[in-house]
Amino acid sequence: MDGAPGGTVGEGGITPDELQLAARNHGLPLEALRDPITPAGLHYLLIHYDIPAVDPATFELEITGAVDRPLTLTLDDLRARERVDRPITFECAGNGRALLEPRPVSQPWLTEAVGTAEWGGARLAPLLDEAGVKPSATELLFSALDKGIEGGELQSYERALPIGEARDALLAYDMNAGPLPPQHGFPLRLVVPGWYGMQNVKWLTRITVLEEPFTGFQNSVAYRMYDADGEPGEPVTRMLPRSLMVPPGVPDFMTRTRHTEPGSTTLTGRAWSGYGSIERVEVSTDGGSTFSAAVLEPALGPNVWRGWSFSWEATTGEHVLSSRATDTGGNIQPLDPPWNLKGYANNAVERITVQVAP
Repeated sequence: MDGAPGGTVGEGGITPDELQLAARNHGLPLEALRDPITPAGLHYLLIHYDIPAVDPATFELEITGAVDRPLTLTLDDLRARERVDRPITFECAGNGRALLEPRPVSQPWLTEAVGTAEWGGARLAPLLDEAGVKPSATELLFSALDKGIEGGELQSYERALPIGEARDALLAYDMNAGPLPPQHGFPLRLVVPGWYGMQNVKWLTRITVLEEPFTGFQNSVAYRMYDADGEPGEPVTRMLPRSLMVPPGVPDFMTRTRHTEPGSTTLTGRAWSGYGSIERVEVSTDGGSTFSAAVLEPALGPNVWRGWSFSWEATTGEHVLSSRATDTGGNIQPLDPPWNLKGYANNAVERITVQVAP
């Protein structure tokens, strides 16, 4: 495409740099949407820098900054606190990026950058109370052990969050009733329900209570909504509503086009949002021209995807299947993708091509 903005490409092929990223990271195989809790090895994965080697015996978490009583906690200290286990859905902010035109150059996600795990650990709020957060405090800065170069500067991965948004956060040391795998943040990670994945800081080692807004790279530069002019806009925050379908039938090896036989078919999938519970899921079997209501399964919790099903009488020919979600805040998935320079928060409805033949 002529005139594509800087940082994007007009053609469809991915670059060698993107291929290298895609080899390190991976999405959820969509057939795994059948599981309410995603096995750790199938959960989507994005690693910004390198996986650090951490000795759990010497690991410490600091809570410092604008507090009356700074804390230094070992893993045993954290395990001695009240334990909570929560199923929570994660989605990468760049999910759907590779479907945009012109395409932003980065990790080339289609729609698979999602997963739901049972995260176990200690609640953050009581630890903040124990440390005595000063009344002047406004944000919490979460610092990780991994380091890299981004935007031309050497940095640790760090993300800040308003204190009010962080009160419900979890300091997780377990995933699906076992220790965090190294690639998922061993020995400790932050889990912030409802937010896109960049906020769930892995290899967490320090929490700094701030009295001024954090101006570091990940907040002020990286995760912002940019227009084509390259100026940073609103920050990326909570997950927009999305629904995904378990692809029906069987796939073609190269194209992943689905093939199934005519007759009664039950379509299933899962939907989620960071702005409220899922209130409605609708399914289209005609490329998005019309939608009909699906049947919702009981909710698994306030911050976890919700299952749905839909009965389809498959007729011979080619069909494009879609599903779309609406949350209790009235947010609904758009038919067309919302474009931005970084490729964030593309929650346009999915399109699955299915060939139906005897």
